[in-house]
Amino acid sequence: MKKITILQTSDIHGSIYPLNYGNNEKADVGLGKIATKIKQERALDEQLILVDNGDLIQGTPLTYFYVRFLKNENNPMISLLNHLSYEAAVIGNHEFNYGLDVLDCAVHESNFPWLSANIIAANTGNPYFGNPYIIKMINSVKIAILGVTTHYIPNWESEQNIAGLNFKDCLQETKKWVAYIRDKERPDVVIVSYHGGFERDLETGEPTENLTGENQGYAICHEVEGIDVLLTGHQHRSLTGNINGVEIVQPSNNGKMMGKVTLTLNAQNEIINKTSELLRIDDLEADQEILKLTSDLEAQTQKWLDQPIGKIEGDMLITDSLSVRTCEHPAIEFINKVQMQVAGVDISNTSLFNNLSPGFRTNVTMRDIISNYIFPNTLKVLCLNGQDIRDALEQSASYFTLNETGALEVNPAFIYPKPQHYNYDMWEGIEYILDIRNPIGKRVTTLTYKGDPIHLDGKYHVVMNNYRAGGGGNFTMFKDKPVIKDIPMDMTEILTTYILDRQTVKATVNHNWKVIW
Repeated sequence: MKKITILQTSDIHGSIYPLNYGNNEKADVGLGKIATKIKQERALDEQLILVDNGDLIQGTPLTYFYVRFLKNENNPMISLLNHLSYEAAVIGNHEFNYGLDVLDCAVHESNFPWLSANIIAANTGNPYFGNPYIIKMINSVKIAILGVTTHYIPNWESEQNIAGLNFKDCLQETKKWVAYIRDKERPDVVIVSYHGGFERDLETGEPTENLTGENQGYAICHEVEGIDVLLTGHQHRSLTGNINGVEIVQPSNNGKMMGKVTLTLNAQNEIINKTSELLRIDDLEADQEILKLTSDLEAQTQKWLDQPIGKIEGDMLITDSLSVRTCEHPAIEFINKVQMQVAGVDISNTSLFNNLSPGFRTNVTMRDIISNYIFPNTLKVLCLNGQDIRDALEQSASYFTLNETGALEVNPAFIYPKPQHYNYDMWEGIEYILDIRNPIGKRVTTLTYKGDPIHLDGKYHVVMNNYRAGGGGNFTMFKDKPVIKDIPMDMTEILTTYILDRQTVKATVNHNWKVIW
């Protein structure tokens, strides 16, 4: 009997230290703890295969600080994966957030290959990141590892960050490359590492989201012949199982756990058993060697986060995320007003990105900015008609549902299979009422602009983040609309500059919208 062990991380999002940067409290996350688990597993099997499934280099104040101030130095996330001897990594959608130059440097610094068979260089027609797959030999077993990336990236990412790249359909490219690998390489084991998730219920096959192509894991398992293991991510779910004979795993996010797949083969190198599990890190101490490698950068980041910026006059603290989304809150109005000011327009929308967002304290520091605006978004001004605005409000209104007692709750579609609270927008510059007692699609009961009803065929300039402007979050009414202005500055920088220039910002709320039920 022969045993092959595959360890997988995914959606680490720049998390190294076991803490929450918003309050510096301890948290069971990060590569520090993951490193401890890797060492434990290597003590059991020195030849295990270690793969990262993408969304590695972006996501914490540490990675933001590095890109903002120290990007000419080695990328900290790459240094750690090099140190841990990863076999390969897959390109995730958030790898592009800091721009292609930063990503290219990260790839160049890596002692391991980055895989993505379906991200194509427009000028050559070949995979941009080089070889789409690698071959590894363990105990005379030939193992192929193919990498693919959700092709939905152009719907979210700023155009300048993906210039010169084409994103081919994941399912079709996986079919092509698995057939090619099986024919040319004759491997004993084929592993596909897919930065994407599942579009259907794993047991029933019922769709769990709009079948846009963002996630195609279920189709890959059912329609691609010759796959033994499918490593997944992107959705931040905790999954193990077997779909149509393909062993699958997805290990949450931020280094909360690792995926592990164990294959047993006979003397003829035929797979006779597959198992998958999730390895938790809750009870582990972080590996001090890993933490020491980035300790200087962490110290600089912490100092920067505590840098004072200005003051809030009034109350911008958030204590109840649901109430923020039903009745306008000063923190949301503040972000919308900043967007309107920098864009020079009078209509804006934004979200409460995370249910743990704390709002802004009286004495504002960079930590407050980063804790509330957690994505490296830029801004775009779109030309919309009134119908687009109404349709967008109806889409946001679908965030709510009423339970059997008539109490307001979050629609499960915004929680499962992946929490998407950031896909509920709140608007400034228009007046509207959402009545959740009405069926989805008919909940906008009032919609005016400067006191007059919005004209459905009228033209309005609206500022929003680049993710939403590309139609992200099922806001298809925004996709391919004329871009009046592109503001490439990061929103954290915009918010910081706004406060620095004024020193004191008043907490205000004009109650231009409300939700009733």
